[in-house]
Amino acid sequence: MKRQTAVGREKAVTASASGQVIAAFVLAGLLAGPLSSATQPARPHVLLIYTDDQGYGDVSALNPGSRFQTPNLDRLVREGMAFTDAHSSDTVCTPSRYGLLTGRYSWRTRMKKGVMGAEGKGLIAEGRTTLASMLRGSGYSTAMVGKWHLGMTFHGNKGNRDWSRPVLDGPVDKGFDYFYGIPASMNYGVLTYIENRRILDPPTLWTQKKANEIAIADYRITPPYELTREGRELEVAPSFDDQQVLTAFTKRAVQWLDDFASEGGDEPFFLYVAYTSPHKPVIPIPEFQGKSEAGAYGDFMMETDAHIGSLLAALDRNEMTRETLVLVTSDNGPETTYRERLKRFGHASAGGLRGGKRDLYEGGHRVPFIVRWPAVVKPGQRSSELVCQTDVLATMAEVLGRELESDEAEDSVSFLPILKGEQRPSRPPVIHHSSAGYFAIRDGRWKLNMIRGSGGSLAPRVVEAKPGEPQFELYDISADLAETNNVASQEPGVVSRLRDEITRIVTTGRSTAGPPARNDGALWWPELTWLAPNGSKR
Repeated sequence: MKRQTAVGREKAVTASASGQVIAAFVLAGLLAGPLSSATQPARPHVLLIYTDDQGYGDVSALNPGSRFQTPNLDRLVREGMAFTDAHSSDTVCTPSRYGLLTGRYSWRTRMKKGVMGAEGKGLIAEGRTTLASMLRGSGYSTAMVGKWHLGMTFHGNKGNRDWSRPVLDGPVDKGFDYFYGIPASMNYGVLTYIENRRILDPPTLWTQKKANEIAIADYRITPPYELTREGRELEVAPSFDDQQVLTAFTKRAVQWLDDFASEGGDEPFFLYVAYTSPHKPVIPIPEFQGKSEAGAYGDFMMETDAHIGSLLAALDRNEMTRETLVLVTSDNGPETTYRERLKRFGHASAGGLRGGKRDLYEGGHRVPFIVRWPAVVKPGQRSSELVCQTDVLATMAEVLGRELESDEAEDSVSFLPILKGEQRPSRPPVIHHSSAGYFAIRDGRWKLNMIRGSGGSLAPRVVEAKPGEPQFELYDISADLAETNNVASQEPGVVSRLRDEITRIVTTGRSTAGPPARNDGALWWPELTWLAPNGSKR
């Protein structure tokens, strides 16, 4: 059964959030205009760049008070559209990546909270449509370079591996023709580069986190490495150098673009580049150390920006810029070190928002989201429409004119009309989700946290309501972007309506129009705090 790619039948929602952070956007125009929608390229190239733990305030064009400059990200803001109310689908690595690639919330899978390690059964089920598989099915050449963090299967157990056998359940099993990268965040081990299914340098040595003297509350994973395990839990290849990971990714991605251009084929490309920065370890290469006014983190962001610039330069050099849709966004808000960074350097990685990585508050999931597509998107635009990273799949489906099946991208709503400067039909509410598995719902101006507290890294994680107090937190985001005034007691009708809405979205297995779907695993789990185990209201 087909469902609409457009969202004309979805429930009406206003998405006009504004505030101090949004007002900080600095956008400039370009002389060259886009093509009309009638001449929209049928199949644009797609370059999707995913940063890791980059906060809303870590783009200098979006944060006039930034203590470092990001000229290449700023270029994309000038030449494209910056979304001021865009969200990752979760507040930590694995679930956000799942949502980005599948158009489905990760808590619908077996993983209800937390993240995966370097290995394990892949979170993307066999047969599940991904952004890569959909584009490949439409004639795209698809490639991924970078951090996967969605599960891989290695042969043998830690300390007893057969590294000569192929890696299973990785990117090339989920729609990518080519993969070069690492399994997960570096703190989980199996530190080596994988090409397609092949381990390039077997991780036969052992190490553990080491002190990082240049960054706040950080670590290094750097030689010397050891021959024996003896309490060391990180498997590492002899050639692996944590400080060279970004450079390795960029070189391989640029080479892939150059090779693609030299082959001169008619098919378009989809390249997904998932950087490991500015996630810990914060380890800028020497030429960037001391360049910012925000310590090693600022230096690391400047290095990250330079790598993005190398990708843009490859598009320019190969005359592919105008026909390429570039999307840059982050998997969640900044690591908890953002608080100390603000004290020491005056740099607000969270952009003045409350909370950061792992938290239900805006700083945990409101992230940079920049789209440049010169053939279609007018330069220097900004949009305050509510979007989620799950929406990327439906957007590309609409670009291609492909109808989505009812069992594809159940939480994905196209934002193509926004890119074309048209009025977008209303969209259903967006669900936010903390690292500890707690929920919030956003519908227009209103945001209802289904617990009291951050649900993540801020203490206390959950606050017990006193007798007579509401058990939820309700914020008017249009007037209170900093989430300082809980108005749940004053707006019981809004609380009741949003509670009904989130119950519907969770229990029917989808946000979009279509037949009910089923969440994987249990029908109820403890973080559904407002529901009893039988699905009724508490």
